[in-house]
Amino acid sequence: MSLTLAILLAGQTAAAATAPAAAQDDAAPAPVTAGGSEDARPAASAPGGGDILVTARRRAESVQRVPIAMSVVGGADIDKTGAFNVNRLQQQQPSLQFFSSNPRNSAINIRGLGAPFGLTNDGIEQGVGFYVDGVYIGRIGASTFDFVDVDRVEVLRGPQGTLYGKNTTAGALNVTTRPPSFTPEGRAEVSVGNYNFVQAKASVSGPLSDTVALRLSSSATTRKGTIRDVTSGEDLHRQRNLGVRGQLLWNASPSLNFTLSGDFNVQNPECCVQYYARVGTTQRPLARQYNALAAALNYTPPSRDPFDRRTDLDAAINSRQEVGGASLVANWDLGPATLTSVSAWRYWDWQPQNDRDFTGLPITTVSQNPSQQKQVSQEFRFASNGTNRLDYTVGAFLFHQTIDTQGSQVQGSAASRFLLSGTDANNPNVLNGLTSTNTISFDNTSFAVFGKLNWALTDALHIQPGLRVNYDRKSGFYESVVSIANSQYNFTATADNVATLLAAQPTTAARTTFQNQINTLAPQRYSPRFSAWNTSGDITVSYDFAPEIHGYATYARSFKSGGINLSGLPLNSTSTGVDLTTQTVKPEKVNNYEIGLKTQFLDRRLTLNLAGFWTDVSDYQATVNNNAINVIRGYLANAGKVRSRGVEFDSSFRPSKRLSVYVSGAFTDAKYVDFKNAPCPPELSGGTATAPGGVTDPAGTPGGRSPAFCDISGQRLPGISKWSFSYGGEYNLPVDGAGGEVYVGYDGNYRSRFSSNPSPSAYTWIEGYSLSNVRAGYRKNDFNVFGWVRNAFDQNYFELLSTQSGNTGLIVGQPGDPRTYGLTVSKRF
Repeated sequence: MSLTLAILLAGQTAAAATAPAAAQDDAAPAPVTAGGSEDARPAASAPGGGDILVTARRRAESVQRVPIAMSVVGGADIDKTGAFNVNRLQQQQPSLQFFSSNPRNSAINIRGLGAPFGLTNDGIEQGVGFYVDGVYIGRIGASTFDFVDVDRVEVLRGPQGTLYGKNTTAGALNVTTRPPSFTPEGRAEVSVGNYNFVQAKASVSGPLSDTVALRLSSSATTRKGTIRDVTSGEDLHRQRNLGVRGQLLWNASPSLNFTLSGDFNVQNPECCVQYYARVGTTQRPLARQYNALAAALNYTPPSRDPFDRRTDLDAAINSRQEVGGASLVANWDLGPATLTSVSAWRYWDWQPQNDRDFTGLPITTVSQNPSQQKQVSQEFRFASNGTNRLDYTVGAFLFHQTIDTQGSQVQGSAASRFLLSGTDANNPNVLNGLTSTNTISFDNTSFAVFGKLNWALTDALHIQPGLRVNYDRKSGFYESVVSIANSQYNFTATADNVATLLAAQPTTAARTTFQNQINTLAPQRYSPRFSAWNTSGDITVSYDFAPEIHGYATYARSFKSGGINLSGLPLNSTSTGVDLTTQTVKPEKVNNYEIGLKTQFLDRRLTLNLAGFWTDVSDYQATVNNNAINVIRGYLANAGKVRSRGVEFDSSFRPSKRLSVYVSGAFTDAKYVDFKNAPCPPELSGGTATAPGGVTDPAGTPGGRSPAFCDISGQRLPGISKWSFSYGGEYNLPVDGAGGEVYVGYDGNYRSRFSSNPSPSAYTWIEGYSLSNVRAGYRKNDFNVFGWVRNAFDQNYFELLSTQSGNTGLIVGQPGDPRTYGLTVSKRF
């Protein structure tokens, strides 16, 4: 359906690679983006404006005629609004959600669906596919990088498995970079701003011969941090990003071409930190809640106002990662159809450092999982060239991924007080130096064949069925070795010897202490396996009511592959082993219903696109923690059913050559329909356990009784606002009589309150907020200079809130960026 209007009015960037621009008609000007740069003017195929060409259905076609709910953001729009990564992009996309406590723990959701809320588990699939130039990216961490020389970003909503290589149940982000050009060209852009912000982008392209063209692109961003660490004097949440990309195009013949691409990206910020946001009351005894514990240890946070942006970490912090790879794309036009091959190899290297309790107290001083991923993929597609009433796309996809992770967690001298009860809570040595060293490996193979037809029964009526047959095989290994060495305790526990060590404790008190230690960090070893075939499909009926009014209805049955747990399993009843029944999670089963209408009026000056959707997900893959209050990382389990339904719209209006405005919005009602054994929110946790589901004391009763688990059926899914909007526009005036113009633009967005905890909690709702970005500048031909202010009203808001291990009532948060401002100068030549 919908086309994000910040760029519905922006098409040449999206279309220039595939269609020549026609002359503009002064009487009926083509729409322009809110930024209005020449780079963003659409190729005009009608008096009022031009089509934006997209490849959502694996062929170039007008976005207004594609019967898919989708939005498009062009490269010019990305540049002028500062949406240089997915986190910024979500401000322009009401149905898109992006969450990142650090690059590894990142998730892209669409309509509230995609990945479970919480820390990343290596063994789970993403529900939203992330593609760059047709290559599926297996780790969402790569999406935190800056976009490099991007032509457009397509955001497809709903299941896409019959068109795309990897099965995706919630949608796809399809990033297309600018291709090599046989006409010499170059681009350069420099931005400077407060917090010592400097961003530079450059690209050059041109022919090496009559048949070979090259494109080289780069982007670099640096910025001082926005959070002050009063312990080290460092500014945290800085930006240090560098990306380079090269593409070589060879037109081997008029019907055959090859594109060889390679990229390297490195990101080295001092992040990611959360800090004191608020304190709530839990079911723990009052003396074991945060305020009492902090007082007992003579600790005061550097500020109880989270928007003072101060923290006091007592351990190193960093989030360094590298992403790179190479791909070869071949297109062979056989006349009636085109054969496409996409071969790719990629890697991802993650090297973090963390102070995991996010306080100046030595509770959990380390909890980090350095990881190395490698992937290879091969996709073949055979697509008709649209010359008959029956068009088709058929394909095959093979994907192989390996991940090696070296995890570690270390408890400090304050851990006993925060995590334990009884006598051991007053003995720092019980947990001081307790260390878990984890070895994790993952092997993932996926194979699929897929296809989609487009049958034109009449010139106006089309039926488009699709089918996918998919096979997934996953295997993994997880081992945690637990050790401690201090003045009082010294042992190494493995899955093989933990029972022997427990039996060897000389007294009941010693046995209790050892039990407390291995319950905090459990030695375990297991090797999960999963494999399954599944078949999915969809059918779309579309009808052209008029040349500029197109309607469609879609039903899709899709599957998200089952997963394996690779973050540790809950203990079994003996507390010296693990519950092996939780090694795997079942596939999600998705039924998606959608209707949409795409319209243009007033000679294409006014666009209004609408979509309504209803998605049911059975066996929803969720993160749970078995109500263990001292566990940082939960494990995966299946909730009975969730549902997401809503309405989306995009609209734009250009009443004159001087003014353009846009509004996009989404109402999304996403909730758990059936989740009776969910983890409890913090206000119901930490007390004496009772019979399953039997809450016998009000929430937040110190020393009260807690249920073993909670029924959260009917409650909201995390991370999704019921209401979200993006809106803005631009006004320009001609100057100097030679094509120059001055302009002023505004881009805003709003999202209503949303839950930041897998089980909705009174303490972790993030209240609704709105952000405003403004810009003003001068442009002429290929030159553009403008000043900008982002978050112009310095709105204080959280990107996420979370609880900490121990369930003491402490809630920590990650704030959004404060007001920033600067100047951008760009030139094309």
